[in-house]
Amino acid sequence: MESSTTRQGHGEPARTPRGTGPRVRDPLALLTAEFDGVHDVWRSAAGTVCVAGPEPARAVLGNRDGAVAETADFYRTRHGDFGPRAAQIRIGRAGRALIRRHLDARRPELPALVAEHLVPSSVWPDAGNLLVFRHLRDVLLHRGASPQLHATIGQIVHRAVLAGARRRHSPPSRLLFRRRALSVLHAEIRARQREFGSFHEPRDLLDVVVRESEPGSDPKDLAEVYLSFLFAAVGSVGFALGWTVHLLGTHPDRLAMEPSWTVREALRLWPVAWLFARTPSHVQRLGGTEVGPRDRLAVCTYLVHRHPGHWERPDEFVPERWAAPVPDGAYLPFGHGPHTCAGATVTMRLLEDLVGIITRDRWLSVTHDGAGPQVGPALAPPRFTAVLSDRTGCPGRR
Repeated sequence: MESSTTRQGHGEPARTPRGTGPRVRDPLALLTAEFDGVHDVWRSAAGTVCVAGPEPARAVLGNRDGAVAETADFYRTRHGDFGPRAAQIRIGRAGRALIRRHLDARRPELPALVAEHLVPSSVWPDAGNLLVFRHLRDVLLHRGASPQLHATIGQIVHRAVLAGARRRHSPPSRLLFRRRALSVLHAEIRARQREFGSFHEPRDLLDVVVRESEPGSDPKDLAEVYLSFLFAAVGSVGFALGWTVHLLGTHPDRLAMEPSWTVREALRLWPVAWLFARTPSHVQRLGGTEVGPRDRLAVCTYLVHRHPGHWERPDEFVPERWAAPVPDGAYLPFGHGPHTCAGATVTMRLLEDLVGIITRDRWLSVTHDGAGPQVGPALAPPRFTAVLSDRTGCPGRR
């Protein structure tokens, strides 16, 4: 449940970062300081080869001409990419179908869920994560699963998915919890492998992972794939919702705009999956920079989405830009290529539904301390409080 660090690259000296000031402490600030808006690929001060241009980013993420060793993010385990590819496709297709059926059936419940959890005020980004978890919990784990398993999944969300949750627990405590949680999950997977064929339709995403993987797959690998579903659904979707609410609350003149525009613009400015690590498979030139297997590539979609050569007013929240065609080549919120997020379509639908409900009949205001994003494997919003009030009670509002 912890992300591993990547090794540094080797090669030519790094370019000097732009500007001066205090030492940069987080990777997002470092990359932003180094990017000059002209060089799409460069070797950072830390030795990593950074990619901020749309064309080289698509070449790396799409593994054009076998450029990189890794191909998947969602299906990456401690043993490398989970496979074979056919199993990845089956899991993605079945998982997407299960989530879509769940969303269709539970869509009428969303207004009451928003009213219960967000009105009159809520503390974010946790509020977004927990709202999504509440809405998707039956598809993540069916109601008939053991109380111990339900408790374990809930603890994983609170201890490993919520922004900053890991920092609230000591390393020994995290290690002990990880062992206990994985032991419960491995035991459940082995039990479902033994009962394979006793149920006709998948009851939850854990069933999907077990049923659609290859026979005899290691339960430890299947647990990692299932946890990818959990982190993507509750973490990524929840953070994307948080960014949208934060931006709308700080730009009240944009509240009446189409939810699809505001969600897309939030994902452009603050892509939750903001950094993709890859290793070159052979010596090659990428955006004018020579790279090889000893290097580490970092594709930064945050910079791709704010590239001044591809976006007008790149650092501003302009939802109306989505009323017309946009430079799709410079928009990669779900990755690119064969391993683009399989749940992108259903994710967008849920986000648009929730944003529409939040803004349709209520006035949204946000208070925060001006802090920046919470930077980690996912790009999470800063902590803020959102207040939802009846529009009829707001002076000057209809």
